[in-house]
Amino acid sequence: MLTYILKRLLLSIPLIFGVLTLTFFIIRLAPGDPAAFFIQPGISPNVAEQIRAQYGLNDPLPVQYVKWLANVLQGDFGRSFSRAQQPVFEVIAQALPVTVTIAALTLVANFTFGIVIGIISAVRQNSFLDRFLTVTALFFYSMPEFWFALMMIIVFALKLQWFPASGLNEIGAESFGPFGFLVDRIWHLVLPVTVLSINGAAGIARYVRGSMLEVIRQDYIRTARAKGLPENVVIFRHALRNALLPVITLMGSSLPFIFSGALFIEVIFAFPGMGRVTVEAIFARDYPLIIANTFISGTLIVFGNLLADVLYAVADPRIRL
Repeated sequence: MLTYILKRLLLSIPLIFGVLTLTFFIIRLAPGDPAAFFIQPGISPNVAEQIRAQYGLNDPLPVQYVKWLANVLQGDFGRSFSRAQQPVFEVIAQALPVTVTIAALTLVANFTFGIVIGIISAVRQNSFLDRFLTVTALFFYSMPEFWFALMMIIVFALKLQWFPASGLNEIGAESFGPFGFLVDRIWHLVLPVTVLSINGAAGIARYVRGSMLEVIRQDYIRTARAKGLPENVVIFRHALRNALLPVITLMGSSLPFIFSGALFIEVIFAFPGMGRVTVEAIFARDYPLIIANTFISGTLIVFGNLLADVLYAVADPRIRL
């Protein structure tokens, strides 16, 4: 198993490198000049040229690529164009914890509620509860996240005023003390995590329901019931473990989608996370920051697929053989 993991990790290196290389060239094909962010009206052409030379934008594209490659191989993704030459990884280090927190809470909520709803629907197949849960899941699964986020803000933040509409904490939350600060942070996370979780949990619930229905029709489930085992033992010990095998694969592959969804939600709720950093980098043509964000997304995809394979092997010993 360890050898398999090491092989996958080694194979992922050229894959991520290829993604970064494509990103390097594609973003330079987009219209716009990064130097325009610094050049004010009436500035002399000589100063403008010095700014372009300072950021290496006057070099031919192959020369820029070689310089960029040499720095990346040393673990240096450069300095941000739009953030006063601040190192890229410092910018990411400040914003990434917010996005990771939202993504982690969403991942837990997605699979907790999705699995529970899927099991209930499968066990109560064709009942009123099953039909209600199925229609509700399809309704939320087909709903665009950005529209749902706006509706949640209008209803629960502006109309009912139960939750804050934006921001990660209230102004001056540091004065609340450690416990008060934590409660305030959780209160600000309720709406964005709910928006991301409901959409994801609805899709997982449909997936779990289908998998459970297929498993509980198997002969070994009938045998377990014929032996007089309690229904909860049959469902949770025998059926659920096998029904979750396809869901485990979904868990790994959902990581990058949850991460990307968190980026859009951060913009809507004005969170100081990777979403705001990414949007600002795109509008400012901040090449180093865009490439670093791509590196994080590509790494998440590779890690998610690897995690799915490992969990699959843990859940089903036959795969390890």
